[in-house]
Amino acid sequence: MSGHAATQFGYRRHPDQERAEPAHHPVVVVGAGPIGLSLAIDLAARGQAVVLLDDADRIGEGSRAICFSKRSLEYWDRLGVGRRMVDKGVVWQVGRIFHGADQLYQFDLLPEPGHKMPAFINLQQYYAEAFLVDRIADFPEISLRWRNKVTALDQRNDHVVVTIDTPEGPYRLAACYLIACDGARSSLRGMVGADFAGQVFEDQFLIADVRMAADFPTERWFWFDPPFHAGRSALLHRQPDNVWRIDLQLSSDADPAVEKRPENVRPRIARMLGHDKFEFEWISLYKFQCRRMAHFVHGRVIFAGDAAHQVSPFGARGANSGLEDAENLAWKLTRILQGRSPEGLLQSYDIERGTAADENIRESTRSTDFMAPSTKEETRLRKAVLGLARETEFAKRMVNGGRLSVPSVYDTPLSSGDVDSWQGGLRPGTSMADAPLVGAAGEETFLSDVLMRSRAGFTLLEFANGGAAPAPDGVAVVRVGDGAAYADRTGLLQARYDGAPGSAYLLRPDGYVAARLRHPRRAAIEAALMRACALQ
Repeated sequence: MSGHAATQFGYRRHPDQERAEPAHHPVVVVGAGPIGLSLAIDLAARGQAVVLLDDADRIGEGSRAICFSKRSLEYWDRLGVGRRMVDKGVVWQVGRIFHGADQLYQFDLLPEPGHKMPAFINLQQYYAEAFLVDRIADFPEISLRWRNKVTALDQRNDHVVVTIDTPEGPYRLAACYLIACDGARSSLRGMVGADFAGQVFEDQFLIADVRMAADFPTERWFWFDPPFHAGRSALLHRQPDNVWRIDLQLSSDADPAVEKRPENVRPRIARMLGHDKFEFEWISLYKFQCRRMAHFVHGRVIFAGDAAHQVSPFGARGANSGLEDAENLAWKLTRILQGRSPEGLLQSYDIERGTAADENIRESTRSTDFMAPSTKEETRLRKAVLGLARETEFAKRMVNGGRLSVPSVYDTPLSSGDVDSWQGGLRPGTSMADAPLVGAAGEETFLSDVLMRSRAGFTLLEFANGGAAPAPDGVAVVRVGDGAAYADRTGLLQARYDGAPGSAYLLRPDGYVAARLRHPRRAAIEAALMRACALQ
């Protein structure tokens, strides 16, 4: 296999290792994957000092996650790496579903215009990690320490103490909070005595990343019972550098050691492509797993990403959900460390991201049951649905080749319910929707760009109606409309938000809607702000 050359980082001794007593830091993050790296940058951008530990010293071994959503790209854009991700990645939004050799239907994940970021990009995880590591170099608040493995954890009333093994021996650190982003095999779960309950499906899937020149369109192609892989399913996706991701369903009794051998994988791929002019970049075998911790917050140890929950890769819900964990947690932890919100604000992280994990597991399980039915009843249902989907719209909606990741919707105590009449728009607990705007000097921009400049804290998005809405102290104001700083010349912002003049949205630091009001008074905005900060 040719493979992508891993980037190796040297171990460096830190002055903390010289101390007799543990050095104390506000936050220690364990795991320098996409979630841990993003969380560290987000916290540092909010002024928090972070120690980021990883037990390895390299990135770039295998593509792993490749499919990143619009929501994740908007988050990375705020962290200063979004454009680099998009420029390197393969942009796509169309998918096709096949049964046998025939197309059942196609879908478009971003059919409407007026968004800065695309619906999805495909980008190898090693590129995403490399770009994030480069970005960390811009933040002196982050101490990134390679070959630092946490081997013990001691929780105290107001802090935690961890023992860390290095090539030069162990040392200890103390932290107000420890964030576990150490993946599906998290050692920290065991250290807090937490279970990782759920379901492991028996069918196996072969992943092969192959390098080749091909003229396939940049789309997601999924087959049920293809002629080149009878009775199973298959997936084809393009990545940068002429690399293509191929997933092939195998039987539950397939021998992983045998199936992973390149000489056995090559004829399978050659049957699919109709030629053998390709090189292997990476080969792996996996089983679907849908599992989660019962609680993500354990005292002062908080879990995020695959350490907290795990889903099958079909639907791209793993890494994208983990990035939502990071964005959800960073602003809340910052407020707590600054003494501006009580520690109880972390309960909303457990509620919001726990509910999101449940939804992702449900969708992932439904996809798995359809792609790899385990009972005669499920098999008959799938056969009937695929047969009807050729002719009927309702059956096409039942075909499940992996529902793609979408932003979570929160039923949360931080939201203030509607008291006014709305004909659409974004209800509290949903993620902001982007739209094009024009600045006072005529410059074209997007709402996501405007919020990026103001989203260190809460933002009041106001649809102007003469006088300005009375925003509380510390809340940024973005005014759109006649005589305001920004104009909605396309009308897309008004349509997406049901933004009649005099309307206002209170947006959280992670871009979620905390409240929406018609002609709001200051007291109503302040009450919604207090609720969103867990201050009432």
